[in-house]
Amino acid sequence: MSAKPRATGPGTQTGNVIRDSAMGLIPETVDEIIALNGHVWRDSLVPPSLLEIIRLRNARTVNCVFCKSVRYDVARRDGLSEDRAEMVADGYEDSALAPREKAALALADAYLNFPAGMAPDGAARLSGTFQPAEIASMLVALMTFNFTSRMAVSIGGMPEEPLPITEVSLAISTS
Repeated sequence: MSAKPRATGPGTQTGNVIRDSAMGLIPETVDEIIALNGHVWRDSLVPPSLLEIIRLRNARTVNCVFCKSVRYDVARRDGLSEDRAEMVADGYEDSALAPREKAALALADAYLNFPAGMAPDGAARLSGTFQPAEIASMLVALMTFNFTSRMAVSIGGMPEEPLPITEVSLAISTS
């Protein structure tokens, strides 16, 4: 991984982490990406703590140092402690996470792993835990988290060392 970014942000500081990143160099799409991120969080059919668990699993899989260090305030208010966030690591099946959280992580793994797919027993557990609309909502969120974090990683400039865990307002990426 290169420590030197291949692209940098537009040079202005708006307070929105997406707009201030290299994605802000493409005005034709940055507003749409921010709007999509806002819809993912505001219109989700699952609680923010569950979205955050999915987002963190994606961050660990993609190895987005920035994404791994962020904890959104809405997820914290919804009850996601740092102890629970740490359980998103490999081996989560044997952790103290709730069955619903484990099923959501299995969905994330099915999407993030190659080849993508879920074993029949995992699919049965997922459909027994979530309504179809909730699964669709989680997949839209996961796809959004995945493309933005992959873009950040591919642009380069990621720190090699982990960053401190930082709680941030959801507003820094949705407005």
